[in-house]
Amino acid sequence: MTATQTRPAPGAALRQGLLARLAGARERTLLLLEPFSDADLTAQHDPLMSPIVWDLGHIARFEELWLLRQTVGPIAFGEMPGLFNPFEHPRRERGALALPGRRETLATLADVRRRVAARLSAGGIESNELTRDGYVWRMVAQHEEQHQETILQTAQLKRGKPYAPALRAEPAPVSRRISPGAMVRFPGGEITLGTDDRTAAYDNERPRHPLTLAPFRIDAAPVSNGDYLAFIADGGYADARGWSEGGRRWLGESGAVAPLYWERRDHEWWTRSMDRAAPVDPAHPVCHVSWYEAEAYARWAGKRLPTEAEWEAAATWDPAAGCARRYPWGDDPPNGARANVDQLVFGTAPIGAYAANLSPIGCYGMIGDVWEWTSSDFLPYPGFRSFPYSEYSEVFFGSDYKVLRGGSWATRPGVARSSFRNWDYPVRRQIFSGFRCARDD
Repeated sequence: MTATQTRPAPGAALRQGLLARLAGARERTLLLLEPFSDADLTAQHDPLMSPIVWDLGHIARFEELWLLRQTVGPIAFGEMPGLFNPFEHPRRERGALALPGRRETLATLADVRRRVAARLSAGGIESNELTRDGYVWRMVAQHEEQHQETILQTAQLKRGKPYAPALRAEPAPVSRRISPGAMVRFPGGEITLGTDDRTAAYDNERPRHPLTLAPFRIDAAPVSNGDYLAFIADGGYADARGWSEGGRRWLGESGAVAPLYWERRDHEWWTRSMDRAAPVDPAHPVCHVSWYEAEAYARWAGKRLPTEAEWEAAATWDPAAGCARRYPWGDDPPNGARANVDQLVFGTAPIGAYAANLSPIGCYGMIGDVWEWTSSDFLPYPGFRSFPYSEYSEVFFGSDYKVLRGGSWATRPGVARSSFRNWDYPVRRQIFSGFRCARDD
């Protein structure tokens, strides 16, 4: 039996749901663009990030590639050629490209979407592994949502007039108190890690596989600004003996003395989050720290960073039931009531603000607020198979990248899942990154 005979192509109800998913992603993209001037969109604000029009053009070409060219015929990946190919044009070079302006870019996005909607509405799409159960359309929606977080990283880096969001939500009030430095115990044993989902999960999240863990303890909450201030006050950056060899090298090259966006004002630490500058709030999770900073803090605290297997076990595994939840709180997807996700708070929330965001063993905040660094290199799971293109995951496997888990305030709910694996260089700080610590039991 061939792939095209196994299941029907998306039915009418599913097609309408997929169109709504794509439309929701686009609505948010356009909302995030509103505060930017035309010059803001075309400028390269930092060599770490693309000009925002490049991100928008890449979103359009990615959608065209996968939803207009690859939903018929054999599955074969050829990344879009030209200006918007990320492998042909590294980020640091994109500001010198002859990129289109705002009007032309938005027109291209709208034109591609009109053609995608017409094709999907008409049906008659060949069923194969790519289109089955609507996978490729969710992949494209997630891709756009991931670039929204990238755009927000650029907005945070941007100098000059602050980014003032067109719409802002307030975080939930603090309703759960967690003692500073409190840890919870995972009893160890055999767990399963990853997922077998083929409706939305990326290839690097699959397959679900068994793993045996030794008992360990893990912080009940992410490391807070207050915790990190104590590290700074105790000479954490000044004493290089607490840093790994790579960390000492990064420390010397960067000159860092605090998390990114922190500065001293009249003997007090201040920080800037998007358009707001204020004294560092000790109740919030620390954000914009590199892997090396997280590693050094953990060593200073007499702890270590958790492996990603430990992180996922602490987030989802119910030792009493002997199985994993889909999310820390259960099987219902993230929303603004359960976790600080979906962007519109435009910053972290105080630890304890989302009482439902609690895992079976008692870990708070493992979805949302900050991506959490783990000690793990980005490597394939046993039985990994690249799908639908090796350029998403496979080409990045290795020891150059460290894994982050959990999502941040800037992550959309469709991406903020417990099995999602983010990765970046250990020197990166423009990402919305924090951490929690672990230790052997």
